[in-house]
Amino acid sequence: MLGKVESDFAAAEDGPDNGTTPDMLPLAKTVARLRAEIADLEDLVSMTAVVERAKGIIMQQAHLTADAAYELLLARADHRHRTLVEECWIILGQTSRDFAAEPRRDLRAGGDAPPAGDVSPFGAEQYLTTSRAGADRPTFLADLAESLTGARTPHEVAGLLWTTLHASESVDAVMIYVRSSAGNLELTGHAGIDDALAEQWSSIPPLAGVAPVDALTEGRPLWLEEPEQDAARYRLVEDPARPWSSRAWIPLPGEQPAATAVGVLRRLAAPFDTATRSRLLRAVRLCAGALGGGSRREAADLDRESADAVQGVFDVLPGPAVLLQPVYAETGVVEDYRIEAAATESVDVAGRRGRELVGHSILEMYPTVAGTALWDGYLATLTTGTVYESGPFDYEEVASGVPRRSSYSVRASRLGSRLAVSWIRHDGSEQETRRLADLQRLGNLGWVKWDLTTNTVVWSEQVYIIFGRDPDRGPMTLEELPEHVVPGDVPSLGTAVRRLLDGGAAIDLPCRITGAYGVRHVRIVAETRTDADGVPVEVHGFVQDLTALRDAENALVKSERALLVQRGVLQAERVLAARLREALLPVPEQRTELAGLCVHVSYVPADTGVNVGGDWYSALELADGGALFVVGDVAGHGLAAVGAMAQLRFTGKGMAITGSALPEVLKRLNTLLLRTAEGSYATTATMVIARYHPRLRRLTWASAGHPPPLLIRDGRAVFLPQPVGLLLGAARDFRYDQATIDLLPGDRLLFYTDGLVEERGEDIDEGMERLAETALGLLRADPGAPLASALAGLRPHPRDDICVLDIHVPHPAG
Repeated sequence: MLGKVESDFAAAEDGPDNGTTPDMLPLAKTVARLRAEIADLEDLVSMTAVVERAKGIIMQQAHLTADAAYELLLARADHRHRTLVEECWIILGQTSRDFAAEPRRDLRAGGDAPPAGDVSPFGAEQYLTTSRAGADRPTFLADLAESLTGARTPHEVAGLLWTTLHASESVDAVMIYVRSSAGNLELTGHAGIDDALAEQWSSIPPLAGVAPVDALTEGRPLWLEEPEQDAARYRLVEDPARPWSSRAWIPLPGEQPAATAVGVLRRLAAPFDTATRSRLLRAVRLCAGALGGGSRREAADLDRESADAVQGVFDVLPGPAVLLQPVYAETGVVEDYRIEAAATESVDVAGRRGRELVGHSILEMYPTVAGTALWDGYLATLTTGTVYESGPFDYEEVASGVPRRSSYSVRASRLGSRLAVSWIRHDGSEQETRRLADLQRLGNLGWVKWDLTTNTVVWSEQVYIIFGRDPDRGPMTLEELPEHVVPGDVPSLGTAVRRLLDGGAAIDLPCRITGAYGVRHVRIVAETRTDADGVPVEVHGFVQDLTALRDAENALVKSERALLVQRGVLQAERVLAARLREALLPVPEQRTELAGLCVHVSYVPADTGVNVGGDWYSALELADGGALFVVGDVAGHGLAAVGAMAQLRFTGKGMAITGSALPEVLKRLNTLLLRTAEGSYATTATMVIARYHPRLRRLTWASAGHPPPLLIRDGRAVFLPQPVGLLLGAARDFRYDQATIDLLPGDRLLFYTDGLVEERGEDIDEGMERLAETALGLLRADPGAPLASALAGLRPHPRDDICVLDIHVPHPAG
């Protein structure tokens, strides 16, 4: 297409009588003007980069401002009758020679630099591009660039590279391979090797495992610095007489796919450091033009006006822009536009960005734009070549089903048969700013940017809040940072800073800082942005306050530790309580005869976690021939409940044996629990105590809030009326009563604890009725059945202890 435009342009210049349409003349002039502008911009960019580097050195050496350094450069160039660019190149070359001839010095003070190991990683000056200018822009690059203008063959290029790099980078040989149409690599240039070795390696088949072949296949440099390991992996280009200890194979940039590889071979047994790699890459990049790649290829692409070339421009273009190809209907009318290239910041309604837009159409993204003033403006620009610029207009788009109105200004210009369109969204910046502010506030994080060219640091508002720093003081410098970091974290932070700014590796590490709000736990994430030569020119990242998260984690850890300790205590308590209960009640089930009565006892302990209960029983013969029966239940579970049970059991039994009245026994036990509660553990208990007189067959009993005994006589089951009695430990100076019943032959009397009759969510009266019915049913089936074990066995895994005391009055013998 561009060739047609050029021919039309030439024809248009010959005059209007050569058959050229009048519309082609403006188009040809536009193409010529754009080409001239591009050339001017390329020259300006190249000159600006050189001037800025030289200006930085002057600022560093003479302690001048940027404007003063620029004026000094102009004055020097005018005084010595040189151009500004020439003077800048000379400044760069002199600085690099100073570095090469002498040990590296501090240019500000003129003294020797301290050893690298003694340099603080927080010295910002060592990372600035102005400080690196002398070391990173050696004069040999300028000399090489000037010499390459006269190089005509790859062999001459190899010789220039070898001559230039031999002294400065210890390069002993250079080899240049080009991939042929058959796929072989052909040696087209070499220096530093003899003809025999060149003949031996003149052609390399396209086999994997050969270093230059793999470098071209992978499209990236290969740095071979370990001879033994490299020899095991690759077939190496080798000189048997004087082997090379380190070598690099660098594809020529700008070729797609890579077809030219430059080999740099050294006998120096040392790795390529970062600075050396950067210089070698730049040296090879300078050779691209002389070897037929790089800028020549890009220029050819621009001459062909390909969409790929435009996309390459768009990739570095700030702001949104697209290249549109008209789509014509059969009638010749433009019915749509297809996107052939898109800038990175171009975004459509669906969220597609940059190159993701390529191949889509305008009406696909903005279906209602057809027939609008914008659409007519595109057609006018495509037809006449005049630039279309719209004023701000509103456009309503639908995103995720939600309509949203935005304001745009659009600019369109014709580029050959296509349209180059850029636009500004007037409300977008405000929305993005608000969203970014919300993100920082909700995530408690803020962004940081450090320009290594101007030494300018910028913080977002949230970073000031995290550090507790007054915004009027401005952001802190790198040198200030260690003062706000907990001393134990400074070494790891310093290592990360050096890794970031020297090696370019992104960092993501936790750190503790001190400030107005005390010690804060933060997360620091950062990466660098480099220039075309791989030199870091900017650091950007974010700082996030994780204090609340760390506090929650610490609280959780403490809670888990306390839980483990408590679990161990409860387990030990359960074991101890169970052993104590077994010692106090060694027989869970027994049958005995006391005072002419048959007594069955059954005890079923609860077996759930640490719920060791305090139920107990006593059945013993008194000195007067009578019998004492006791069933009790201490409230609660665990060691305290078992201890209270033991205290009540033995104290009550002792008082009853010595002849104390039953109400008096309960009264004193009540006082005992109340006094015990004053010093330590407050508890309550229920208890039923009975004394049997065998001569009268009379049972006297008293109760302290315990379930009533169940009497089974003549096929009927009734609960005995309760004498007055409040549970133990509930009130002071309470008076207990007793009741009396005469037992008859065949009677069955049951004392029990509430674990036998209580069910969760059920009234205890229902449980007592069920007990009476169950007991009658068992006796009907077997009149001599042991009720204690039978009733307790109906609930093998109770939630509470079960204790049953079954008293049977036998019939007289004979």
